[in-house]
Amino acid sequence: MTAVEERRLKVLLKDAVAEVLEERQDLLRAAVQESLEDAAMLRAICAGEKTRPVSRNKIFQRLARAA
Repeated sequence: MTAVEERRLKVLLKDAVAEVLEERQDLLRAAVQESLEDAAMLRAICAGEKTRPVSRNKIFQRLARAA
């Protein structure tokens, strides 16, 4: 592939992605939301690794009281 073809392909790809994001904002919104949820889950896991273990029973007792 020549340099000119590569540049043209890059422009076409950028245009296609921009068009999809414009027409399907829900896809971008869902991807961002998923990324934020993944980051929050990672932070929760890291925080949980720094605490002492708790029994399953205690967790369910706490959830029952909160409901």
